[in-house]
Amino acid sequence: MTATTQRLYLLDANVLIDAHNLYYPLDMVPEFWEWLLHMASMKRVAMPLETYEEVRGGNNAKKDLFNEWVSDEKVKNQLVLQEEFQSIALHKVMNAYAPDLTDSEVEQVGRDPFLIAYALTAPNYRVVVSNEVSKPSKTRANRKVPDVCRDVGVACCAAFSMLRTLEFRTDWATRL
Repeated sequence: MTATTQRLYLLDANVLIDAHNLYYPLDMVPEFWEWLLHMASMKRVAMPLETYEEVRGGNNAKKDLFNEWVSDEKVKNQLVLQEEFQSIALHKVMNAYAPDLTDSEVEQVGRDPFLIAYALTAPNYRVVVSNEVSKPSKTRANRKVPDVCRDVGVACCAAFSMLRTLEFRTDWATRL
């Protein structure tokens, strides 16, 4: 792949939430968060606005270091994908869940369809990154991101797969 066709990794909310809560807390591994913003500035990772809003959690969000970081305007400007979704792509993704979802099922699905729809607009170079695990037996609103991605022809990987591909290391800044 040439520099002009490098893959763009679109992050699910659980990637940031799990990273902070389980692997790379902001106060212990700030290098990860600096690297993430660097990758965003290089157009290697991004997060759709709908997903970003899910991470921020609205007015009920727990006020902690992570919420402060994600609420920072600089973080938002670097991390959020600067484009609008295409309704035809969203329609295709919603149909992959089920063509006749009820209103409560649409609410249950949440914002994942937007994430997948953004990837669907350029499936040859966009990859959805999610920590959800494939469960092909799940149906309708209970379907998992990797399964819906597969059904609509979008690549999907787990966070650690992306980290390996993009060669994250805590000493990344010294290797520039």
